[in-house]
Amino acid sequence: MKMKLYTVAILGATGAVGQQMLEILDERNFPVGKLVPLASARSAGKKLLFKGEEVTIQEVCAEAFQGVDIVLGAAENDIAEKWAPVIVAAGAVFVDNSSAFRLNPDVPLVVPEINPEDVKLNKGIISNPNCSTIITCTAVNALNAISPIKSMVASTYQAVSGAGVAGMAELQNQIAALLEGKPAEVKTFAYQIAYNLIPQIGGEQENGYTSEEMKLHYEGRKIMHLPELNVSCTCVRVPVMRSHSISVQLHFDKPVSVEEAREVLAKAPGVKLVDDLNNKQYPMPLDTSGQDIVFVGRIRPDLTDPNGLCLWCCGDQVRKGAATNCIQIAELLTK
Repeated sequence: MKMKLYTVAILGATGAVGQQMLEILDERNFPVGKLVPLASARSAGKKLLFKGEEVTIQEVCAEAFQGVDIVLGAAENDIAEKWAPVIVAAGAVFVDNSSAFRLNPDVPLVVPEINPEDVKLNKGIISNPNCSTIITCTAVNALNAISPIKSMVASTYQAVSGAGVAGMAELQNQIAALLEGKPAEVKTFAYQIAYNLIPQIGGEQENGYTSEEMKLHYEGRKIMHLPELNVSCTCVRVPVMRSHSISVQLHFDKPVSVEEAREVLAKAPGVKLVDDLNNKQYPMPLDTSGQDIVFVGRIRPDLTDPNGLCLWCCGDQVRKGAATNCIQIAELLTK
């Protein structure tokens, strides 16, 4: 029986996530019959490589979505909001990496290792969660089978590539300038990021928390189907090129032992257990970069709560935290 092939568009094909989507579609042998890379007028007409062949980038317009089956969104909120109704009207399913529709009750928010069944609820749009939310929820969700998670305290250590190509270039340029005794030029981030930490990602949203910090609270509830879950989060930009790291403190309905947690996480989908402190084995950004799984380790009792556990996780936020998760969602649509 001949495999069905799909016409796949990438909205924002020239950005860091869009470029990663191209690679992962090829890596995972997604059944692409025709690729439609879409970008601004500035990029229209340029060529990119897909499966060894040149494909021409098109300017985004309504006609570009005609005949498309799946649109992978790698653009900002305003672009996603503008084109989503057009995409749905054209009969395509929009798998969107922006935050525009994540908390819309009519739009599924999906991590395939956690809530793949929610894909069936789509009305033309499926949202891809925030990068740190995907990594954290993938790391902890399986523990709900032992005892439901009541609350969570998380501190994220987010790589500069979370701010795109410009974020990576800024870190590299600042390090080079400082080593030459020159001042560090600040453009992308509010402050110098080289040899520094910036404890703010996103604008203030509520109660002194930033918009980025509240994403884990609200999105975590929706993905794990835990409407009463409370999350207190601190998001920090760190001078690491790629892969986000998260320190997590979990509070359960009942005590969960370290041994139970390790046993469950060792079998959890999308997770690799790396937890041997004596032999200095634990998740690190250098090891997870280029990977599609989340590394989990440093599992230990929470000394402040008999029903608590602490752990540390890392994941590549451009791949699993964005592009790979989108394509995994698209794969569910083909089944």
